Amino acid sequence: MTSTETTPSSPAEPPQGPAAVADRRRWFALAIVMTAAFMDLVDVTIVNIAIPSIQRDEGASFSQIQWITAGYALAFAAGLITGGRLGDIHGRKRLFLVGIGGFTIASALCGFAANPEMLVASRILQGGMAALMVPQVLSIVHATFPAHERGKVFGLFGAIVGLGAVSGPLLGALLTEWNLFGLEWRPIFLINLPVGIAALILGRRFISESKAPKALKLDLVGVALVTLGLLMLLYPLTRGRELGWPLWGYVSMGCALLVFAALVAYERRKAARDGSPLVELSLFKVKSFAAGIAVQTVFGVGLGIFFLVWTLYMQVGLGWRPLRAGLTGVPFSIAVSAAAGMSVQLLVPRFGRKVLQAGALIMAAGVLLYIWESERYGLSIASWQMALPLVVMGAGMGFIVAPLTDAVLSEVPREHSGSASGLINTVQQMGNALGLGLVSVVFFGQIGDRLTPAQVGPAFVNGFQHALGWVVAVMVAIFLLMFALPKRPAQHVEGAEDTAAGEREGANPAAGTPVSDSEPALLG
Repeated sequence: MTSTETTPSSPAEPPQGPAAVADRRRWFALAIVMTAAFMDLVDVTIVNIAIPSIQRDEGASFSQIQWITAGYALAFAAGLITGGRLGDIHGRKRLFLVGIGGFTIASALCGFAANPEMLVASRILQGGMAALMVPQVLSIVHATFPAHERGKVFGLFGAIVGLGAVSGPLLGALLTEWNLFGLEWRPIFLINLPVGIAALILGRRFISESKAPKALKLDLVGVALVTLGLLMLLYPLTRGRELGWPLWGYVSMGCALLVFAALVAYERRKAARDGSPLVELSLFKVKSFAAGIAVQTVFGVGLGIFFLVWTLYMQVGLGWRPLRAGLTGVPFSIAVSAAAGMSVQLLVPRFGRKVLQAGALIMAAGVLLYIWESERYGLSIASWQMALPLVVMGAGMGFIVAPLTDAVLSEVPREHSGSASGLINTVQQMGNALGLGLVSVVFFGQIGDRLTPAQVGPAFVNGFQHALGWVVAVMVAIFLLMFALPKRPAQHVEGAEDTAAGEREGANPAAGTPVSDSEPALLG
C-alpha cells in the first residue's frame, strides 16, 4: 500500500481521493448559487442606472418609474418567506432551479416589453421568481457549511455583494450607451439570459437535493396574509402622491398593521396545531435573530431611498450620461467589497458588535459629507469630488452587510434555515420597497410637478439633499438598534466547538464527512 492509503489525512493537509472530489464539488456548487445571487444583485443595480433612459424612451411616469423598482422589491419581499419554506418542503435544489429558470424567462419579458405597463408586470414576475431562487442560496450555505467555515463563506458573500454593486452600474451604463442593435436599454435585462441558462445547466449537475428533516406543509393562509399586508402598506405609499394622498390610502396602511397582527395570531395557532407555520415565530425568541431582523428592515429603508434618488440626481438633476454616473459609483462599490471582506475576516472576530455600529456611524458621516459637497458645489459638482463621501459611505456599508447576515443566522436551528433566510431577505426587501415608496414623500414631494428646464437641476439637487437627510436619520436609528445585538457573534464560539467536536470524532468537515439528515448536504 502507499502511504496515502495507510495514513489518514490530518486537518492541516488537503483532502485526497474521493474526499477531495467531494470538497471541490461543494465549493463549485457554492460558486453556482453565488452566481445566482450575483445575478439578482446586478439586476437591481443595473436597472437603477438605466431608469432615466427608460423614462425618456418609454415615456414612463414617475409612478411607473417607482414601480419598475418597487414592484420587483414588493414581489420579492412578498414571496421570500414562501420561497424559503417551499425549499424546506420540496427541496432546495428543485426550488433553486425553478426560480432561476423563471427569473431568466421574466428577464426576457422585461427585455422585450412593449410599454411601461408590460415592463412593470414583467418586473413583478421577475421579483417573484427571485423570491424562489434567492432563499435557497443562504439556506443551502447555512445547512451545508459548519459554523467555523461560515464566516469565510459570508465574507465571500459580502465580496459578491460589492462586486455586484460595481458590475451593475457599469454594465447598465455601458449597455445603455452602446445601444446594441438599436435596443436602447433592453440589453440590461437580456444579459441575464446566457447567465441564467448556464446556472440552470450547471446547477442540475452539481447541486444535490436537501430538505428539512421533517415533513412540512405550505401555509397558504399565511402566504395570503403576508402578501395582503405588504400590498396594503406599500401600494398607497407608492401611488399616494400621484393620486393626491386619498383617504383610502391612509385607511389601507392602517389596516395593514391589523393584517400583520392577524398573521402573528394565526401563525402562533398554526405552529401549535401542526408545526408548519409560514413564519417560524420561535425564531424571534433568539435575541440575535430578532435584533438583526429589525436592523435589516431599517437598513433596507435607507438603501431604498438612497439608490433611486442618487441615480435621478446624477442623470436628471446634473444631466450626466449613464456611463459617467456608473463610473462615479465605482469608488463606492469597491469600498463596500473591501470593507465587507475585512469586517468578517479581521474586525468582527476581534471587536464584535462595535464593528457594525462603527459602520452605521461611518456611513452616516459619508452621507453628511455628500450633503455638504452637494450644497457647496451645486450643479457644477464633479465626479472626483463625490469620491470621498462615496468611499466613506461604502466602507460603512461594508462593515454592516456581511457580518450582519452571519450574526442573524448564527444561532438559528438548521431545520429552520430556509424559513430564517427567507425572513432575512423578506424584511430587507420590505424595507427596500418601503424606502422606494417613501421616495414619493422625501424626494418627489420636494421638487414639484411642473418645472421649467432651468428649474429641474436646482430642484433635483435640493430634493437629493433632503432625501439624504432621511438616510442619516436611518443610520442613527440602526446604530441604536444594534445595541440589541450580541456583543460577540455566536458563530465564533460555535465554530470552536464544532472544530473540537470534529477532532474528537476524527471528522474533517472539509473532507466530505457524511452529513446527517438534519444537516442537508450540497454534494451529489
